[in-house]
Amino acid sequence: MKSLQENTLASETDLFIFCDGAKSPDDVDAVTEVRSFCRRVSGFRSVTVIERDHNLGLSASIVDGVSQLCNEYGFVAVVEDDVIVSRHFLSWVNAALKKYEHDTRVFSVGCYVFPTDRKLENSFFLSLPDCWGWAVWGRSWKFYQADGASLLRELKARNLQRKFDFDGAFPYTDMLKKQIEGKNDSWAIRWSASVLLAGGLTVYPGKSMTQNIGFDGTGTHCGENDIYDQSLSETCPDLQDIPVVESDEAREAWRDFLLKLKRENIRDKVLSRVVRKIKRLLK
Repeated sequence: MKSLQENTLASETDLFIFCDGAKSPDDVDAVTEVRSFCRRVSGFRSVTVIERDHNLGLSASIVDGVSQLCNEYGFVAVVEDDVIVSRHFLSWVNAALKKYEHDTRVFSVGCYVFPTDRKLENSFFLSLPDCWGWAVWGRSWKFYQADGASLLRELKARNLQRKFDFDGAFPYTDMLKKQIEGKNDSWAIRWSASVLLAGGLTVYPGKSMTQNIGFDGTGTHCGENDIYDQSLSETCPDLQDIPVVESDEAREAWRDFLLKLKRENIRDKVLSRVVRKIKRLLK
């Protein structure tokens, strides 16, 4: 919250905080404490706290909240509780929302940029949307499909699985399959598939405006690693007039990063198996 409060446009921003209900009786005290904190938040033009009377879970809570605010205001910027933002985050999303408000090719505004070794343009487009601090218009959010099985059938029918997997660099299709099987409850994988099928693009800054701090072991759905660590931009990127097409350079840079991630995951799994075998032998 502090990083958002320190944004240059915080005092001109209406903040809506969605507090989910307790998942179990053991969580009631923690939820009560969080809600008490949220009611004391200041530094914005207005603060509205929406307290759920039962637990919706991550996916339903995000989808419902985004839908509610898009229906009421026409757009929304979204930040989850384990994401910190650059002090220029609000400046970036507001500028992008305004610039591409009526361009139906642009579906959303991204903010997190993978820590690649390459220098990227001040802004660029990708077919993959962001979920770690992002913004969207109601005109494009209407394309969100909740039915993962329908999305997968369409991806297969249009032979888009490889593109969805960033040319084989990351198993997004497998993530969608696991969502269908009930092994995850990801709204983001369904949003990504929805955007690709609709031919939408996301505009990104050249330097990251957000950082997910949930990978320190505290994030419910994150695990623990530092491969996604990224320094926050100290300036607001300049939104130049660039062609509204996917950037080949940015896509290649992200593909290289995802391939690196894939290799490290394979290495970790192999090492884990070796360690387990050694432990069995030592028993």
